[in-house]
Amino acid sequence: MAGLDIEALVGQMAAAAAGVLKQKWPDAKSFAQVEFRKIAQTIENIGTQLTAGEINTAQAELLLDMQKNASRSVLLTVEGLGILAVEEAINAALDVIKGAANKAIGFALL
Repeated sequence: MAGLDIEALVGQMAAAAAGVLKQKWPDAKSFAQVEFRKIAQTIENIGTQLTAGEINTAQAELLLDMQKNASRSVLLTVEGLGILAVEEAINAALDVIKGAANKAIGFALL
């Protein structure tokens, strides 16, 4: 599996989420960056496990969904952020890394 530049992905994800969350971004930024790092690392781990034959694509999708749900829960603790805003921010963050992540792991996970 081709390696992912986790910090570059986190930066791209944060920029996309900042555009969605606008005025709430200063409150959400530190939480979001930590969660985006976890998502990016999960994607990298999924690729490694797929390559090693330790998991299949269904399990890969489940692992990503679990991390997205955990990240969603954390971001919902930021005062003033609603479920729709959080969902839109996470989706925007994942959209900007979709190409790099899918290429690195070898199938359309995102």
